[in-house]
Amino acid sequence: MAKAKYSLEQKIKVVKEVLELGVSCHAIAKSLHTSKSMIKRWVDRYEKFGVDGLTMKSGSYTGEFKVHVVEYIDEHNMSLCEGAVHFGIPNDTTIGIWRRIYFEEGPEALYKDNRGRKCKAMKDEIKKTTIDKQEEEDLIAEVKRLRMENEYLKKLNALVQAKEKSAKKIK
Repeated sequence: MAKAKYSLEQKIKVVKEVLELGVSCHAIAKSLHTSKSMIKRWVDRYEKFGVDGLTMKSGSYTGEFKVHVVEYIDEHNMSLCEGAVHFGIPNDTTIGIWRRIYFEEGPEALYKDNRGRKCKAMKDEIKKTTIDKQEEEDLIAEVKRLRMENEYLKKLNALVQAKEKSAKKIK
């Protein structure tokens, strides 16, 4: 698992600088070489959830919850960041994805669980459907035979038509 870019201690220090010392989010973001929105997100989550807000992990959400979040955000004209803080969702892009799905495919699409990468079992099943060498050779031979048969029938048809045409000229 990848190490977080900022430790919990760093986040707490940054939040306290903003809340207690009045340092601007922009100034801190510049010194940390990060975005102002990330600092603002830390502050908002700290204000709403305390220290736990800085250590949120993503989870799985029900379709009903996803629909509720999207509709609530639109109803209250909230930004994705505000919505993520309000509902305790660690990443605001998650809500952005839900909104796109909601408006493109409809609310029912948020109830589907078949998104993301296919599981390993499905990949293994696909690999099992590959054919062995002998079967491949047999199929290639059959295709060649069918092509020759097709060519033979075309030539035969052409000869029959030519014979009929010459018979009509004689009459």
